Order: sequence, then structure tokens, then C-alpha cells
Amino acid sequence: MSVRRPSRRHAVLLAGIATTALLLAACSSGSDAASDGSSSSASQAADTPVDGGDLTFAIGNDPISLNPSGIGSGNDTLYVTRQIVDSLLWQDPADGSLKPWLATTWEANADATEFTFTLRDGVTFSDGTPFTADSVKKTFDDAVAAGAKSSAAPNFTGYVGTTAVGPLTVKVAFKAPNAAFPQATSAVALGIVADSTLAIPFDDRASGTGVVGTGPFTLDHYTKDTETVLKARPEYAWGPDGRTNTGNAHLDSVTFQVIPEAGVRTGALTSDQVNVIGGVQPTDIATLKDSGFDLVSRANPGITFGLTFNEAGALGSDPAVREAIALTVNPTEVRDTALNDGFAVAEGPLASTTPGVADVSKDIVTDPKKAASVLEKAGWAKGSDGIYAKDGKPLAPVLVWITNFSPNQTSVELIQQELKANGIDAQLWSGTVPDFQAKLKDGSFDLVWGNLSRADGDVLRTQYSTAATNFYKIADPDLETLLQKQLTIGDATERNAVLADAQERLVTQHHVVPVHELTTFLGLNSDVHDVQLGADSRLDQLTQAWIGS
Repeated sequence: MSVRRPSRRHAVLLAGIATTALLLAACSSGSDAASDGSSSSASQAADTPVDGGDLTFAIGNDPISLNPSGIGSGNDTLYVTRQIVDSLLWQDPADGSLKPWLATTWEANADATEFTFTLRDGVTFSDGTPFTADSVKKTFDDAVAAGAKSSAAPNFTGYVGTTAVGPLTVKVAFKAPNAAFPQATSAVALGIVADSTLAIPFDDRASGTGVVGTGPFTLDHYTKDTETVLKARPEYAWGPDGRTNTGNAHLDSVTFQVIPEAGVRTGALTSDQVNVIGGVQPTDIATLKDSGFDLVSRANPGITFGLTFNEAGALGSDPAVREAIALTVNPTEVRDTALNDGFAVAEGPLASTTPGVADVSKDIVTDPKKAASVLEKAGWAKGSDGIYAKDGKPLAPVLVWITNFSPNQTSVELIQQELKANGIDAQLWSGTVPDFQAKLKDGSFDLVWGNLSRADGDVLRTQYSTAATNFYKIADPDLETLLQKQLTIGDATERNAVLADAQERLVTQHHVVPVHELTTFLGLNSDVHDVQLGADSRLDQLTQAWIGS
């Protein structure tokens, strides 16, 4: 949904917005999505775009890495990096279909083990070098070689290699079927970079210096924890046909300014310090609407916000503990307390905008009395402090989370209260994104609160398969079979049926506890037009955006 701001240029500074509110850096939040699944500024209607202008966009987190296949700080990183790199295919947010971009055509062999892309002619990187089949080969090989350091690596399971069949034809081969690969090529993580970038050691690309893509913007400068400034490329002329503007951007520059506190971001918008903000707090949505600011929103596809267990740990490997926690958490109460009805209560591990989603809400049950019975049958007994213990050890799982979405703290604190009331003494841990990533890698946690956006059901495999990142060490051969099987099926109906079984098993075996969906929400000044969100509900390239009264 988009909301039209009144004609006055700016509203009075919003009362009641504390500039030191939650010290949370939001990646995205929101309300209602557009009916066709896309989203854009309401004021775009019949106005003629104006060329020129410098846009300031406030984000919550430092990007950390502008290397597209590197690991950054989540959505804020992708907002920035998407402006620098293009992808082989573009996913239409209206219907989830794949359309040409750097590749004009693509086809798969019968068993989905080989994919052939015909590339667009005349494309150049921002350093002036030509985009060719060799560029694709080198970029993909580089991501695979980086292994766990690369956010793209899970999409290359079973990778045989990429072959430049001709100057503008490339073939990507896998040992086993990989039906989700075409959609993966639309993601930022598989954005194509120039030889000059690949010549820089993978770890040294983090700051973005030397990251050269074919995108509509180039990096002017990056100042850690302060800002990333991009300049428009006047020669850009190869945007996907699904956009209204396939040429160079109307804007001259975009500055992504880091403002960690969500309330301060809102204040910066209302006081004319920035043009656009990401991560609008749910509590600010109604106030912004009532004050006449434009709002852009879209429900996020991918894995819903919820809890996932570390099943290599003593607690996460105990089926009774997992079931008891799942039975204790009340998703509706969490949503109603931390958010509003613009965020749907989860009906399963996948959000409603994800291709392949299934409704398994019948298996998501809140029953604290049953939870207590499950624990007691498994040998857990309450101590004098009201906390369950077994073999002298209290039931005190470590729940880790990060401030990449402003209501996270309210959500996890409420979950902590729900668990405590039922004899489970959850210990909350939060830290920086790098520290959080380190915890996932070393396994020093029992539960994780989080989500993951991707517009394809294969996100379940990349998150939960033991052959992928394997942070959660889920020892469930039946689940693993389903996650791998869906990747082998080219027919969408058949593949979705397997994905449905995987979603059901994730919930019934209590590997995950789905709680609520995420909706991305941006706030805009009324003179900003055509800021749009992609199929992944992250910021699309700003080639269509413009500033004008």
C-alpha cells in the first residue's frame, strides 16, 4: 500500500518520537503491501520525472561489505550493493516471474543440471571494460572459491563449473539438479563484478573500494559507520525491461547515511535532514501516515521471523525441549505486542509472498500446560526457583538476536517472559552483526531469533540443510531428503508439493518456531518519487527514483 502525502512540503516535527528510542538498527518494517505484490511511491502517478538531484537515504546499519557475494549487515548492505551491480535475471515483484536483464535468454536442460544464458551485448563495467561470458564465469568461480565467506555459496551446491561457450554465451553446470538456480541469479549475491574487482583478495573487498559492477551507480566514497556515497553512471542503458526506466538514473547521487536509532531516523525524515528512511518503526507508521508522509511497503518473502534451534547443543538436540518451547511461545501475542496488524502472524516457516509457501498453521500450537507435561515426561523437574532442571543443569537456553529490525527487542523479551512463566529461563544475548555471525559459526547458542528474505522456497535449503551453511546442525534425514529433492524438480507444482512437506516437517519436528512475517516499510518526503521495492522486498535499483515538487 502507498499513502499520499498532502501538498504542503513538510509536516511539523512529529511529537512523541524519542530521538533516543530503541537503539535498534532496522533492516525493514512495514504495513500493507500493494495488491499486485509490487510497491512504489504513491506520488509517482502521472508526474514527469525530473533529472538531477542528490538523494539522502537513512539506513540503520553500516553495510560492512559492498562485495556483492560477501557477508554484510543484511538488508542495508543489499540496499547499497544493488545500486552497483546488475544480475543475469530480474524477478518481477508483481508475480515472481523471471525476466531478462544482463542475460537476454536462458534455458535449462531436462534434469536442471545445466543452465545456458545468452548475454546482452554492449554492456560495460563502470571501469569501461566490457561485460562478457568470461565475466560471469570468473564471478561465479570466485564466489564458490570463497566458500563460507560468500553469501552466494549456498546457491552453488554441487557446482561443476561455468563455461564461456562464446563471448556472449555462458553455461553453468552442476553435479545434481538445481532447479532454483535461475531465481538465484536474480539476487544481489550473484551480481557480476569486473576483473579489477576479482583481482583484489576476497577479504580485502569489504570496504567496497575497488568493487566495480555494471550497475547504474558507482562508489564515490565509503566512511565506515557514517555514509556510503554513490554517483550515477550517465552511460547506463541496460536495465530490465520490467522497469519503466531502463536507462541511466534520474538522480545525480545517492548518499546512504547510517543512523542506527530508528526514532532518530524518523526524526531526520520529519525535520528535512534526509529524503528517505528505511526501517520505519511500527509505532511510527500511523504517525507518519497522519502527518502526510509517503510510505512504501511490501511483505517480505522468505523465512518468517521466529526461533531456530542449535541442534548440536545439549538443549537443541533434546526433542522434548524443542517441543516445549514451541508449545510455550504464542505467535499472536508476540505480533500484537511488538508490531501491528500490518505484519501477519506466521502460518509456517515461509512467508505468504514466497513462491512455494504452504499453510501449516494447524501444526503451530500454543499450549503451555502440554509443554510442562512434555518436559516432565522427559525427566525435567521444577526447582524451588520455578525453573526446570535435569541432571543438575537448569533449562536456561541462550537466545541470540541482533538489532536488524527495530521490534526485535520487544519480541525476544516477550518470548523470554512467556518461557520464564513456564519454567524455562531463556538467557538473551545481542551484539554486533560480526559478533552475531561469529556465534552462529562457533555454535555458542541454543536458539536464534531471526528471518531470511528470498523470493524462492529454496531459502529453506540454504538455511536448514546440513549441506549448506549448517549453522543449526539439524540431524533429520527426512527433512534433508525433502530439501534436496525440491531442488531437482523443474515442474513448479511438483516442487511446491515437496516444499510443503519440508515446511510441515520443520514445524512438526520443532526445528523452528515460526512467529510473524516481516513487511518492509520505507518513509519518503513528498518530493521523492518512484522509490520501489523488488521481488525480495528489498530496495530495487534507484534508476526510476527522482526528486521534484
